[in-house]
Amino acid sequence: MDKQSGKDFERPQYKRLLRKLKKDDVLYVKSIDRLGRNYGEILEQWRILTKEKGVDIVVLDMPLLDTRRGKDLMGAFLSDIVLQVLSFVAENERVNIRQRQAEGIAAAKARGVKFGRPPAPLPDNFYQVHKAWRGKKMTLQQAANACAMPVGTFYAKAVRFEHSN
Repeated sequence: MDKQSGKDFERPQYKRLLRKLKKDDVLYVKSIDRLGRNYGEILEQWRILTKEKGVDIVVLDMPLLDTRRGKDLMGAFLSDIVLQVLSFVAENERVNIRQRQAEGIAAAKARGVKFGRPPAPLPDNFYQVHKAWRGKKMTLQQAANACAMPVGTFYAKAVRFEHSN
C-alpha cells in the first residue's frame, strides 16, 4: 500500500511494488490519480507495467480501465483513450490544487497570518549571558549552554537581538 502523494513516481513503496510485480500479476488501483498525477508519467508507467512487465491493471473506479478485458484492438483503443483523458484530468487537478493552495497562502499572508511555530521566548538569563559573551567573558559554547540552547540558536537570537536595538 502506497500512501504518499501521486505527484511523481519517486515513491519508495511504488518502486518496491514495481520490483515485485511479475508477468500475469494484477495490480489494483483505486483511482488513476492514486497511481500518479503527471500525464506523461502515468502513460509511461502504464506502458512499463502492461507492455514491459506483462502486468494487468484494474482501476477500480473506472471499469473501462481493466486490462484483463478487451485484449482485442478495440478494447485496447478504448482503454488508451480513457487512460489519456483520466491522466490529463489527474494532472490538471494537481495543477489546480497547487494554484488554489498558493492563492490561499497569499490571502492568509495578506491578512497577517503567521505561518510556522511561534518562536520560543528568550530565557530569563539571555540578556546577561549575551552581555558576558560579547564582553568576551565566556565562549559562544558556554553562553549557549548557559541558556540551554544549541550554539546556532543562541547565535541567531543574539544577532537578532543586536539588530533590533
